[in-house]
Amino acid sequence: MPLAPRTRPWRGIMVATALPLRDDLSIDYDAYADHVSWLVANGCDGVVPNGSLGEYQTLTDDERARVVRTAVEAAGDGDRVMPGVAAYGSAEARRWTDQAAEAGAGSVLLLPPNAYRADEAAVTAHYAEVARCGLPVVAYNNPYDTKVDLTPRLLARLHTEHSIVAVKEFSGDVRRAFEIAELAPGLDLLIGADDVLLELALAGAVGWIAGYPNALPRACATLYRAAVDRDLETALPLYRSLHSLLRWDSRTEFVQAIKLSMDLAGRPGGPTRPPRSPLTPEQDAAVRAATEKALAEGHR
Repeated sequence: MPLAPRTRPWRGIMVATALPLRDDLSIDYDAYADHVSWLVANGCDGVVPNGSLGEYQTLTDDERARVVRTAVEAAGDGDRVMPGVAAYGSAEARRWTDQAAEAGAGSVLLLPPNAYRADEAAVTAHYAEVARCGLPVVAYNNPYDTKVDLTPRLLARLHTEHSIVAVKEFSGDVRRAFEIAELAPGLDLLIGADDVLLELALAGAVGWIAGYPNALPRACATLYRAAVDRDLETALPLYRSLHSLLRWDSRTEFVQAIKLSMDLAGRPGGPTRPPRSPLTPEQDAAVRAATEKALAEGHR
């Protein structure tokens, strides 16, 4: 059966996919393709390859391009793929956006310039350059790692200038949802951190760029849809049950944690490339305990 068309393909549950690596740290493209197909079959709307969870910073150019092509083919519909196109330079980010368009992707996810603490003029020029490709651009606000804060006022400017269609909001400040809606009512708010899912969904978010569906897609899909439907009888107990896992998405070790949960859930996670190192014994034990609890409670 063909997939239903998506007029705003950045909406819904877009999983920031982890990248399965073999023991020698090479990419298992077959396992990745299977994982993308499995996510779509288990209630997710699409995938975000080449995000931080996909370890894009450690990939060669050939690997990064092949990951996008693999995702588009496996998703069955390029609109369901939102590649990360972050780069130090605007020209390189534009090049990755052109590659995403050529591969058939429906939108892209773009961080602000992060080689230095960019000012507003640099940020607006960066997004304008990438938007010239013609693909819808979702801004990614992660002031902790980039040291550049896409404030509600700046987001409103980028939206007014037709540089962005949505924002992945990772600041953790759920109060921003209301200010964004006031200043840029046409800008789509996407949940950017798993552990504020319920709060941002209730505040009007129309999508979730998600980490933990890599391991538990059906449970996370149930949670997200209950949250956006304001079905608190379903959402609140499920959120409480999963939150000990979801909060790992906001920690420095989120890639290793989510990959470990995937391994425990029978999905292809595997190791991470340096400089990411294995979890400490204490972190490993905490992630294992939370994952095993979720699995024992029937979450899949």
